[in-house]
Amino acid sequence: MAARILIVTGDAAESLEVLYPYQRLREEGYEVHIAAPARKTLRFVVHDFEPGFDTYTEKPGYTWPADLAFSEVDPGSYAALVVPGGRAPEYLRNDAELRKVVKAFFDTDKPVAQICHGPLLTAAIGRLDGRRVTAYPALEMDMQAAGAGFRDTEVVVDGTLVSSRAWPDHAAWMREFLKVLRAKAPAS
Repeated sequence: MAARILIVTGDAAESLEVLYPYQRLREEGYEVHIAAPARKTLRFVVHDFEPGFDTYTEKPGYTWPADLAFSEVDPGSYAALVVPGGRAPEYLRNDAELRKVVKAFFDTDKPVAQICHGPLLTAAIGRLDGRRVTAYPALEMDMQAAGAGFRDTEVVVDGTLVSSRAWPDHAAWMREFLKVLRAKAPAS
């Protein structure tokens, strides 16, 4: 039986930051489920960089069905957690059910991969204090306010927590996350 991985996300998540780990982890032999505030078709976005813009742009991305709602998640039945970025973490951090789920992964020292704006969620549960992380560079002050040591680099591994800046860093992010994941929870 394949180990199971949970991805938590919502509308306005960055398409690549949800679908790349989803496909990559399945390729490794893991069973992957996507949880959201409700079972529904999620609408992802595409963030890109345009000459002359001071920040990234946002365009409509893929749609994808959520396998289950946050309230249906049993964290004990999953080996690891993935927290994609985009705008979703900004509002998801207010979801009490999701905060309980994410806290359970940290309480049991299970591997957690977070990228881009995903660390806003782990900051909201108070689990970045004293940790080393990276995130989308504009979140440096947010990470420091959460008590984390911020590094502007493609990937940071702090125990079972693996963080990355954004989708251009996917290869390094998944390479390091898979090392942690294989040590704690082989695919089968």
